[in-house]
Amino acid sequence: MSRLHYQIFGTGEPLVMLHGWAMHSGIWQSFAERLAEHYQVICIDLPGHGYSEPLAENSLAAITGALLEAIPVSQFKLLGWSLGAILAVDLAARAKDRVTGLMLLAANPCFVANEAWPGVDAAVLEAFAGQLALDVRQTLWRFLALQVTGLDNAKRLLVELRQLLESRPFADPAALQAGLAILEYGDVRFQLRDLSCPVLVILGAQDKLVPVAVADAYQQLHPAIEIRVLQKSGHVAFLSDPDQVLQYLLAEQL
Repeated sequence: MSRLHYQIFGTGEPLVMLHGWAMHSGIWQSFAERLAEHYQVICIDLPGHGYSEPLAENSLAAITGALLEAIPVSQFKLLGWSLGAILAVDLAARAKDRVTGLMLLAANPCFVANEAWPGVDAAVLEAFAGQLALDVRQTLWRFLALQVTGLDNAKRLLVELRQLLESRPFADPAALQAGLAILEYGDVRFQLRDLSCPVLVILGAQDKLVPVAVADAYQQLHPAIEIRVLQKSGHVAFLSDPDQVLQYLLAEQL
């Protein structure tokens, strides 16, 4: 089994945080430190990302299985962002006895749009997959730029994202391609529908990767899901609007 790197902040009820595609758990640093005033926060580098070793197999089941084995507590709340949210839903479905609450940021359980579900155009992910083979760094810069497009503080956020990303080794190319495949072909809607633990979803109305229209789709899928929408936020609301995100996370007390 691959060794997965994690850091622990604070004490109290455990909260495991899963980052998004191509990132690492250092992306959470300042936000995790604030959450650590209320939780024991456990930030994990996904397999093949940051300081974590890659897996021999990069399927959704293999990744969530590795995470479950690495998480050092028996029960915990789970917070997932973007790709990390898809992993979080799958993980919660596989370990219902361990996950006591689910918090999803900029999350879409079926990331690519189809006739019955809002999402991003598959061509966006296919373009990133093709670009990765040519130039990993430039592909990641384009991806970061897409996450902040249209925001008032886009330039500042882009600089911050680049600095955070470069603070640890870039993700393994195979892990990057596998993550894109999970985003393009993964669908955890039915796992989410069948969960009994409390679920909170926080969306940004300006998000270019997760359309805010998915809020209504969530409610039709599982009426008990709590939805919160930040009207001026995009894909990285925990960086652009941390006070509001923190307020929502703490107010629900999942």
